[in-house]
Amino acid sequence: MKKGFTLVEIMIVVAIIALLAAIAIPNLLRARLNANEGAAISNVHTLSTAAQSFWSATSALPTTLNDLGAGSNPSYVDTTLACADATCTKNGYTYGMGGTGLAADFFAYAAPQTPNVTGVRSFCVGSDGVVRVDAAGSTPTTQAECTAFTAL
Repeated sequence: MKKGFTLVEIMIVVAIIALLAAIAIPNLLRARLNANEGAAISNVHTLSTAAQSFWSATSALPTTLNDLGAGSNPSYVDTTLACADATCTKNGYTYGMGGTGLAADFFAYAAPQTPNVTGVRSFCVGSDGVVRVDAAGSTPTTQAECTAFTAL
């Protein structure tokens, strides 16, 4: 008597594994996207809190992300979130900040680095500290555009 598997048995096992992968992979990608969006909300809130701390120390709001990182002593946020570039990338989102240091025009934002892959929605916060969301994933360029987003 020969021992082993027949070709039909192996093909059935491969088909079952392929079916399970086809079901599981989209769910895993969606979970990753949701995790990125959750991290973006948290990071935007952190930027808002750091900006308020910066304002308490300097009587002005930051105008760049670097103002909250290496550009200040002490650093208010980690160097990944407050890089020296105009925008920083973390957890699949691109972060930026705008304004002139006055409360009337301060805002910080997070937009998906690769839309519909790393995230769908974009988030922003103004000087009022309210985190807002845009379901279309657009990037605000002014505080007025940010405040037009839906509050979370």
